[in-house]
Amino acid sequence: QVQLVESGGGLVQPGGSLRLSCAASGSIRFNAMAWYRQRPGKQRELVAVMSSGGSTNYADSVKGRFYISRDNAKNTVNLQMNSLKPEDTAVYYCWRGGGPDEAWGQGTQVTVSS
Repeated sequence: QVQLVESGGGLVQPGGSLRLSCAASGSIRFNAMAWYRQRPGKQRELVAVMSSGGSTNYADSVKGRFYISRDNAKNTVNLQMNSLKPEDTAVYYCWRGGGPDEAWGQGTQVTVSS
């Protein structure tokens, strides 16, 4: 089963930027890839998704601030997060679609605070 490893989380001030990366141990070429997050006391929610064909969809709360990208040759997917707000504080998870072959990363903490 493919393994997903996230990196790039950390502490950032409001208005700042972070770039999360997710490295897959296997091919992602034919898979939808997404970032989810789980804020304190909340259920896990979809942040951004990119289909295998490159189409994207974003949560309303992050539209115009977050951007998902992928590099199929490197089996990586990234999440560029700009204009961060305290309410973006969460554990961010990488997800690979594929029905029975779906996979989740272990998560990376993003904290937005002054």
